[in-house]
Amino acid sequence: MSETDAGPLASAAVLARARKIKLFLMDVDGTLTDGGVCLIAATSADGSGDSQVTEMKVFNAHDGQGLSLAHTMGIQTGFITGRSSPAVAQRAKELRVMFVYLGQAKKTEAFEDCMRRAGVSEDEVAYLGDDLPDIPLARRAGLGVCVADGAPELAAVCHYTTRQRAGHGAAREVVELILKAQGRWEEAVPQALA
Repeated sequence: MSETDAGPLASAAVLARARKIKLFLMDVDGTLTDGGVCLIAATSADGSGDSQVTEMKVFNAHDGQGLSLAHTMGIQTGFITGRSSPAVAQRAKELRVMFVYLGQAKKTEAFEDCMRRAGVSEDEVAYLGDDLPDIPLARRAGLGVCVADGAPELAAVCHYTTRQRAGHGAAREVVELILKAQGRWEEAVPQALA
């Protein structure tokens, strides 16, 4: 497979868009995770009936490797998510994600702030989402991407739909698409870190 072969679903127009990308933003739940929300309640030891709720998320290692490679290759990354989650903040820290916006019911303001802080224009942004709140950002992004199992309404406005499902390598697929379109995939592969 050549550097610019990003798969059968990547049209020439998608590859042209991907060549411009300098910032990769994404939702979290339903993109980096499979969309499930696992809440664990622990009852207090004193039997008072009070409970503490902890949220658990499962992230895919392939997505992690993809975001790590994006960082290594100079593509800035960011999370814009509706939920506030310590697990997301921790994963962002592990992957050196530059822009992290938690608890964003409306994501447009965070999107604009990311662009300003990254020093990029809309056509230099890729955005990966899965559901209805992602539509405004996908419409504005130079490369709007929907996960394979995302909402049909989002897929209809996106430039590309991944082959991988949410939480199963969709973000990695987008990073590969971008780097292959930019002719930098072969350079990136030997720089992958465990």
